[in-house]
Amino acid sequence: MSVFRIYVEKKPPFAVEANAVRHDIKVSLGLPITGVRLFNRYDVEGIDEATFETASRTIFSEPAVDVTSPELPQLSEGQRLLAVEYLPGQFDQRADSCEQCIQIMTQGERPRVRNARIYLIEGALTDADMETIKGYLINPVESREASLEKFDTLAANYDIPTTVQTLDGFTALDESGLAGFVVSYGLAMDLDDIKFCQSYFRDTEHRDPTITEIRMIDTYWSDHCRHTTFSTIIDDVDIGDPAVKATYDKYLGLRDELYTRKGKKKNLTLMDIATIGAKKLKADGLLPDLDESEEINACSVKIDVDVDGTTEKWLLMFKNETHNHPTEIEPFGGAATCLGGAIRDPLSGRSYVYQAMRVTGAADPTVPRSQTLKGKLSQKKLVRGAAHGYSSYGNQIGLATGEVTEIYHPNYVAKRMEIGAVIGATPAANVVRDVPDPGDVVILLGGRTGRDGCGGATGSSKSHTLQSLETCGAEVQKGNPPIERKISRLFRNGEVTRMIRRCNDFGAGGVSVAIGELADGLLIDLDRVPKKYDGLDGTELAISESQERMAVVLDPADVDAFLAAAERENLEATVVAEVTAEPRLRMTWKGATIVDLSREFLNSNGAEKHTTVQVPEDAVAQVPFAGETVSEKFAAMAGSLNICSKQGLSERFDATIGAGTVLM
Repeated sequence: MSVFRIYVEKKPPFAVEANAVRHDIKVSLGLPITGVRLFNRYDVEGIDEATFETASRTIFSEPAVDVTSPELPQLSEGQRLLAVEYLPGQFDQRADSCEQCIQIMTQGERPRVRNARIYLIEGALTDADMETIKGYLINPVESREASLEKFDTLAANYDIPTTVQTLDGFTALDESGLAGFVVSYGLAMDLDDIKFCQSYFRDTEHRDPTITEIRMIDTYWSDHCRHTTFSTIIDDVDIGDPAVKATYDKYLGLRDELYTRKGKKKNLTLMDIATIGAKKLKADGLLPDLDESEEINACSVKIDVDVDGTTEKWLLMFKNETHNHPTEIEPFGGAATCLGGAIRDPLSGRSYVYQAMRVTGAADPTVPRSQTLKGKLSQKKLVRGAAHGYSSYGNQIGLATGEVTEIYHPNYVAKRMEIGAVIGATPAANVVRDVPDPGDVVILLGGRTGRDGCGGATGSSKSHTLQSLETCGAEVQKGNPPIERKISRLFRNGEVTRMIRRCNDFGAGGVSVAIGELADGLLIDLDRVPKKYDGLDGTELAISESQERMAVVLDPADVDAFLAAAERENLEATVVAEVTAEPRLRMTWKGATIVDLSREFLNSNGAEKHTTVQVPEDAVAQVPFAGETVSEKFAAMAGSLNICSKQGLSERFDATIGAGTVLM
């Protein structure tokens, strides 16, 4: 079939985005541009000409505000073109939505659509100026310069892999060889971890590992998945600040009360410092409403709710998530999936998320781009892109966002802080939490799997260099909020949620962790995992962190009813795994076993880590506003970014979505 192409441009009164790009380039880069026109280019294959003409007026454009053309305008002197498209493998929501809409219109096969953004830039610009503009508009983590040529076909020719590499000789490597192995494969593990891993395969399994096993173990033991930093054993503490010392002494007293006097041995860690207050409250009987289970989702509290005059038992769930690293390198996708990930945790607990809060940290976004640290995006692009991504996801999924605060501090130059916090609730009767039995099945529900997000957990757990922007592209996913909205609708059906024995969301680690955490013994068939496109190998299927997916454990007798309910919400649901009696995690692909590991080894979290802590005397200090007199201090305060109005930021977020919010 032919590939049809159309260019869509907003009419001048509605060209808000193009004008914003022009202003941003002029102010941030100081270049002499006089105008910017912005075209969305759509290429579509798999439909006839009549359908394309209809789609041009109803899907690709809105006649009231858009102008369409089959060709770009002829360039005159002082005009240049720049075409930008997403990297291969990145989810493109605009193209995906077009494909769905055309399929709904035709009630036929789903076509292929590719989208690119074409900038027509006017001004007396040199070639060097254009390179500067390209560097500003194209983030290599997510996008690239696109060709202006026409396509003969949109079909991709993938090399279909058939085997997964076995790392022959791994168990025989010496220490220097293991150190080089960590570097060459870009692992998040340290030397102690890889030595621990080698001894397991050499002494217990008596074989060399597959690359899938190494990648999966690296994910399992990453700081992101197992909080290695917080679980590191603290051997020595030296605190100079009196305020911090008094608090630490109180903590030691609680350790003595809760552990030592009861004969318990407990390592001193940051995790223990963070959680000991709750342990003390529980020991004193002050947390009777805490809802505890073996599921790994959100903090859950038992509450009574008045529902039309009747008191019902409900579960109230809280969750916060940070996406500092992904947002630092790709602001829109990182912030969007920050909220998406925060929603999925209480959602996996079968609760409906009602409201969100966003607290972020950035350096001064008014600093000129010329002062941006080498290898980093400018603070202005970070704060704008992140606000756009977070608000886009929340507004699409229908989540009211109340408190929106951004804190500005020079220390955030090193890495931005992106936090999403949500609150959800569900009737307690709709939540069943059982221990999976051998023979139970695991269903993958929701989005399909692609290369987006491969290595996200380990990427977030590494130290980063100037090359991070260029090498971390696949680690940052693009969210698909309409899919998550469908899962939210499905999980509001008590008949559906009561079938679920255990549930986990596909966050960090993909199949390997999301399904791997559901039971001690599992057999996962990676050939059954739905794919966005061909060409994925077993390792990619195992660790991809593509968004908007859930893993649910069901009794085999409930599978047909669950699949039918998912189909009514237009959600894909596929049986991909079975619970086994033997406590081992196994994965098969193309008829071969590519992962076969003991649960005890996986749960070890790698080699034991040790550290020391020093807190200087001036650790806690107030930061006064400059000036000697009250007038001077007030003037400094009024001029502070942390005091100024954040109306423009907060208005990006819809605080009134949903008839159940207070404002509605």
